[in-house]
Amino acid sequence: QVQLVESGGGLVQPGGSLRLSCAASGFTFRRYVMSWYRQAPGKERELVATITSIGGITNYVDSVKGRFSISRDNAKNTVYLQMNSLKPEDTAVYYCNVVKNSEDYWGQGTQVTVSS
Repeated sequence: QVQLVESGGGLVQPGGSLRLSCAASGFTFRRYVMSWYRQAPGKERELVATITSIGGITNYVDSVKGRFSISRDNAKNTVYLQMNSLKPEDTAVYYCNVVKNSEDYWGQGTQVTVSS
């Protein structure tokens, strides 16, 4: 079965950096687009970044362009989200996502809190 396990969240000051990881299993990782979403308190879950299976083409929501970078290591079945120049508005639970056979799969999420 598909499993996604996020890690790397925490408390960081504004302007700081964090690197999130998502370890995937139960499917052929290298064949699938991988995404990071986030959900802030009282808000809907939003797509933050995606990376394609072939070529590693990336896309980002406008609010994180130039600050966040998504990458993948197909040998380790892991997708990463490098977050730099963090802002208080980046505070949210961050989720890893894959769509397989038209079904969404999610990890348990990792909390990112940006505060002084």
